[in-house]
Amino acid sequence: MRSLPYLICLLLLVAAMFSCDGGRKRIAHEATIQQPNIIILMSDDQGWGDLSLSGNKNLQTPNIDLLATKGVQFTQFYVSPVCSPTRAEFLTGRYHPRCGVYSTSEGGERINLDETTIAQIFKKAGYATAAFGKWHNGMQYPYHPNGRGFDEFYGFCSGHWGNYFSPLLEHNGKLVKGNGFIADDLTEKAISFIEGNKNKPFFLYVPYNTPHSPMQVPDRWWNAFKDKPLKMRADDPEAEDTDFTRAALAMCENLDWNVGRILSKLKEVNLEQNTIVVYLSDNGPNGWRWNGGMKGRKGSTDEGGIRSPLIIRWPAAIKAGTQIEQIAAAIDLFPTLADLAGIPYHTEKPLDGISLKPLLLNQTHSPDERLLFAHWDGRVSVRKGQYRLDDQGKLYDIKNDPGQEKDISDSQPEIANQLTTAVESWKGEMLKNISVDNRPLPVGHAGFPYTQLPARDGKAHGRIVRSNKYPNSSFFTNWKSPDDRLTWEVEVLTTGDYQVEIYYTCPEKDVGSTLQVSFGQDRIEGKITQAQEPKLIGKENDRVERMESYEQEFIPMKMGSIHLEKGRGYITLQALHIPGSQVMDFRLLMLTKVN
Repeated sequence: MRSLPYLICLLLLVAAMFSCDGGRKRIAHEATIQQPNIIILMSDDQGWGDLSLSGNKNLQTPNIDLLATKGVQFTQFYVSPVCSPTRAEFLTGRYHPRCGVYSTSEGGERINLDETTIAQIFKKAGYATAAFGKWHNGMQYPYHPNGRGFDEFYGFCSGHWGNYFSPLLEHNGKLVKGNGFIADDLTEKAISFIEGNKNKPFFLYVPYNTPHSPMQVPDRWWNAFKDKPLKMRADDPEAEDTDFTRAALAMCENLDWNVGRILSKLKEVNLEQNTIVVYLSDNGPNGWRWNGGMKGRKGSTDEGGIRSPLIIRWPAAIKAGTQIEQIAAAIDLFPTLADLAGIPYHTEKPLDGISLKPLLLNQTHSPDERLLFAHWDGRVSVRKGQYRLDDQGKLYDIKNDPGQEKDISDSQPEIANQLTTAVESWKGEMLKNISVDNRPLPVGHAGFPYTQLPARDGKAHGRIVRSNKYPNSSFFTNWKSPDDRLTWEVEVLTTGDYQVEIYYTCPEKDVGSTLQVSFGQDRIEGKITQAQEPKLIGKENDRVERMESYEQEFIPMKMGSIHLEKGRGYITLQALHIPGSQVMDFRLLMLTKVN
């Protein structure tokens, strides 16, 4: 039996620990160490070389650099050549062709509904979940982020957005107006989420939409770059648009500032130690600029098109300042994060990714024998160890030749043949009928009140044209005849009544067209009675000329309520009467279930 003085001393020690702020923190830390918070920060079109961490002397990214200094940096980490496939691979842990993702727009960006996402796994484990930013894996629920495991969503579901200053966005399906520069706004939402969930585990995904074009960035960042000499250039300087590069780098410095704000918030609320922070990009750079001498840019399956930074910081468990040279990919993040958090992640469909936990915790260092495939638009390359077989069947030693200048197929025939066979097998398994898409747009899911049917997902008939060849942030114009119409192939999931709104512009002289929305035998009519001048916006904020569509200030018009019967068919929008020279410019049809 313990002596009385010993018991008294023990009680005094315990009391001192609970009365001491540091003691409380230690006890809280020990209690939560098995359930870390997760934050994934994903940039958009930022190349591996767009960080001072990578050796780029054109910019400074101190917060992201410090994240690497205090965490682990993967030097050979790979994503897909473009946006939506990378997001799908991160969310599912599976190669994007398996998930139904074959395009970046018009429905081809959607993850199949029978796939399990990482957010669903963490939500099931009791985590609060949120995504703030560019989703790009499906708009109509249950393809929507709220249908894929995220309690909170703020941002946009499209592939790119045409206005970065207080644009029209959505919050859990409801359209809202953004507040200021979009990257700053998304960060504010992330900070608020951290504050609101600091006493329980959370899973936070922040897919920024910069430095994707259009190249818009606040003066504070642009002024530091607009006249700045570029110390490091693209391998072919004549191919580089220096103003585009300056704008991209200005946006990257803004991203770094916002990353710093999130990290500061974690420290402020005492969550820094037990929060896993992940930073990566979704593909290679969106222009020819310095990228470490690697071949290729966004859209390419070569090294420069798919190598991304990957930084993982977890002070409670991961040794600071570590570099990992083994190859890894976006498909690995699902099993890795679940494994680190101690969450079972057995899914109905096998994962292509593997858990990197042993590497991160220095538990093992096995030879690099795995194969990592990269695909886009029918082109496939594969990486094994230090070698890459490109989409033309040429073999390169990436360790010594990142620019892929010397084909070594003849000197390494065994490796070349092995990888060629592997690519053909992968294509046969993954790419058969990849773009055959029989998935209609779901309307009226019982668990969600809103359905957006944007111009992006519609089909124009007659003389109506799209405002730009890139559909994502486009609108329809040149609507001049009763024979013109717009259609969406849909499946109504719930029979019921739906409020109909259209977002449009129309000059004063053309006000008065009568519109009809129909689905099967059900229809509703409405008349345009309010003018909204179709003025293009965006150019005033662009630092360089854009490729995508300009925007307009579209306004909503309530048409009333339509009854929709459950089933598959086409929702049609047409004009019955046109008193002026045109009907309208059209951006969006919104359906809201009427309780």
